[in-house]
Amino acid sequence: MKLSLAIKFNLVFVTIFAIGLTAAGVVADRVLQQQALDETRHDANVLMSAAEAMQSYTAQHITPLLATQIQYSFVPESVPAFSAIEMLNTLQSAFPNFSYRSTMLNPTNPRDRPTDWETEVISHLHDQPALKEITGQRRTPGGEHLLFLARPASITDSTCMQCHSTPSAAPRTMLDKYGPANGFGWKMNDVIGAEFVSVPMSESIARGRALWRNFMEALTVVFAVVLVVLNLMVHVLVTRRLQTLSRAADEVSLGKLGEVELPTRGSDEIASLAVSFGRMRTSLVTAFEILDETGAGATVPSGSQA
Repeated sequence: MKLSLAIKFNLVFVTIFAIGLTAAGVVADRVLQQQALDETRHDANVLMSAAEAMQSYTAQHITPLLATQIQYSFVPESVPAFSAIEMLNTLQSAFPNFSYRSTMLNPTNPRDRPTDWETEVISHLHDQPALKEITGQRRTPGGEHLLFLARPASITDSTCMQCHSTPSAAPRTMLDKYGPANGFGWKMNDVIGAEFVSVPMSESIARGRALWRNFMEALTVVFAVVLVVLNLMVHVLVTRRLQTLSRAADEVSLGKLGEVELPTRGSDEIASLAVSFGRMRTSLVTAFEILDETGAGATVPSGSQA
């Protein structure tokens, strides 16, 4: 199959672009996915920091104020984890897909009991005390894609042991509210639970996909424009001038040695080729003229005698 120079050029260019577009698409997809993951992890860290700040504030300012009140009635708001949960539950009304849980393997409040997957994470943190954080991904029963951040919870303040060592040492008001069955036997510096923050990844992934599509569409448009411009340049600078040289060569091959327009303008290779072709044609014309003159001089006059 005979292919023109323009078709060959376009085939090479399209092949190179297809390879480049595929590579750029793969790299861009990975970069945008990582960006979505980093963005989601940042949101999880912000939420976790807010919970820790609330717990610290409660422990430093609220719990001491309610130290006497606990003798008459147990106030859950004096527990740092309870305050953090309540505060972030209020925040969750504005951001329903975000969640915070402070779970314990043996909690005082039954609502703080971990789910199966949370229990696995807490056990992992308990078995590896040096591990300060776990990040992972999971899907909800509804199919939503979430990133979770878990940090170990341990007793570092000895005053907490007054409520969680043995039922006999716990305040009576706390036993009246929650009973003596749960929330005891905790040990100092032992991992007893974990704080979990879950942040949806769907929106970040959707934004990344939209950016990826826009990038690929823009890259394709740039390719189309470049292809059109290059085809015009190849036609003007190469193909049209080569066609002129080809026609001139055909005329010379047919014995038409008259003046033929040659694309000698410019200083590129095609212009040099046209100049060389012009010199060859001039030399050929001169050679034919010499042959004609020589042939005419050798002709014997018709009236001469031997």
